[in-house]
Order: sequence, then C-alpha cells, then structure tokens
Amino acid sequence: MAIVEFQGKSFDVDEDGFLLKFEDWCPEWVDFCKESEGIKELNEEHQKVIDFLQDYYKKNGIAPMVRILSKVTGFKLKHIYELFPSGPGKGACKMAGLPKPTGCV
Repeated sequence: MAIVEFQGKSFDVDEDGFLLKFEDWCPEWVDFCKESEGIKELNEEHQKVIDFLQDYYKKNGIAPMVRILSKVTGFKLKHIYELFPSGPGKGACKMAGLPKPTGCV
C-alpha cells in the first residue's frame, strides 16, 4: 500500500495506483489521474464514462464488462481509448475511483 499526496489530499492506493477505498474518490483524485493519463481537460464524454462506471460499481460492486460500458455509453471501444489512452480498465476505472478490475473491462 502506498499514499499519494495531491492538491492537499492524501489517497491510499494499491501497487497499481488504484484507490483502495471508493469512498475516497473526489475531484482532486480525478485531477491527479487526468495528469497521469495525459488528459488536458475532461469533457462531457469523459464524465459520461466516469458516471456510468461509478453508478454500475455502486449497484454491482464490480466494474462492468467493456461491452456493457460501450453499449450503455454508446461509445465504441476505439473511442473509449481515445478518451482514456490507457484504456477503460486502467484509465477510466482508475479515474472513476474503482478498484483495479480483475476481468475484462
């Protein structure tokens, strides 16, 4: 376990940099992840993916499969990679505050 300090906040993260506690998610976490993803500004499409991931996780306790993410958001996988260069699992789930996905996200 490690601690990330960013903009006056501390975050407990796992060895891959994912939040250990979903409850610790906040706008500062998004700003931290955004920088590491190389994303300059979040747009409505980024927010749509983050919101869906968080809602799905709150209801199901896991991250959705990528085909569900694509179907619900209406974004093709290629576009999700354009939004989150490291992909839906590493980039989008991390930014949304979800634990590191174990399956196919």
